[in-house]
Amino acid sequence: METGTPPVVIDATGGDLHGEAARLRTLGPVVRVLLPGGVAAWSINDHETAWKIFVDPRAAKDPRRHWPDFIRGVIGDDWPLISWVRMDSMAIADGADHRRLRGLISRAFTPRKVAAKRPIIERIVAELLADLDRTPPGTVVDLREAFAYQLPARMICELFGVPERSRADVLRGGQVAVSTTLTPEEAEANLRGWQHALHELVESKRAAPGEDMTSDLVHARSRYGVEVSDSELVGSLFMVFGAGSETVMNLLGTAIVALLTHPDQLEEAMSGRLPWEDVVEETLRAESPIAHLPLRYATEDITLGDVTIPKGDPITICLAATGRDPARHGETACRFDSARSGKEHLSFGHGAHFCLGASLARLEATIALSALFARFPDLALAVPADQIKPQQSFIMNGPAALPVRLR
Repeated sequence: METGTPPVVIDATGGDLHGEAARLRTLGPVVRVLLPGGVAAWSINDHETAWKIFVDPRAAKDPRRHWPDFIRGVIGDDWPLISWVRMDSMAIADGADHRRLRGLISRAFTPRKVAAKRPIIERIVAELLADLDRTPPGTVVDLREAFAYQLPARMICELFGVPERSRADVLRGGQVAVSTTLTPEEAEANLRGWQHALHELVESKRAAPGEDMTSDLVHARSRYGVEVSDSELVGSLFMVFGAGSETVMNLLGTAIVALLTHPDQLEEAMSGRLPWEDVVEETLRAESPIAHLPLRYATEDITLGDVTIPKGDPITICLAATGRDPARHGETACRFDSARSGKEHLSFGHGAHFCLGASLARLEATIALSALFARFPDLALAVPADQIKPQQSFIMNGPAALPVRLR
């Protein structure tokens, strides 16, 4: 697509994520798009090009240094996606700053520590299933709210030592920020709201530290000799709470829908002939929890094929398109097939910014899905699959509600 071609206007409601992703992929690996608020950007739409961008040092993460419109104040606090660029965390840091912040947070996600979380995950899942088991037969339950969200939200709050009384306020910012249909007033109010709630959490841990990751971040200087500013504390917490709850919720929600609409694969998984890990990986490939990953910024002109992304332009990676790229997965790329031999995907990113919580997300999803269908083998959708509405977001991929009957 030539630079002068009118950009594709991204549907802020996310009404047809896969249809839009397929259109972008057809238009080319690098396509000009228009984000909410009239912000022009570039969408990366095939696996190979996305893989390159993930590791290209010219595609930086820090808008404060590399996005002219943000630096000049053209992008204000009322931009619908403002929380994605205002979280002062490793997610928008490069180089030494990224390594410093990532090194601190990675302490919670080592293979040994993730493996040690299995009993906690199993306990939370058992409690949630017990609550569901008390539902009268035939009752319609929103499994997104009652199960898919509750597990990762409770898990991340336990990991970071968030007291019960503060959890709703701490998590609300991430819940709202994933919507890409916010009005300017809603976007600005949410930014202020999550900053306030997380500042309060930081201050509580400063006054009374515990053995949790929030306390580790707050007291990083005395515990590890690492300096972390208050802005970085709040931004890092916002990042981990959102990534640790919203994305895993989407992974579980889309996996449940996929299995209920592919009963042969569900039967294979329940029988043990198909590993639950394969179901999780296929869901990550075909139904990436993040559909469009924002944002990177060209630090110089970047030429990809016959397209040049000008210096300073923002870049988004369309994981909904890369996961179903026929060049990588063949003619059946759009088909959900947990038994396929190649499930390679970029849903956790690649390179220096590869998702720290990938192992924990996989473990949560595997435990949750196997336990859910073991407890409720007759679980069924309460509405036709094509009537399940998506979230009001082009960034996130998951159902807005998941109505089911347990028996």
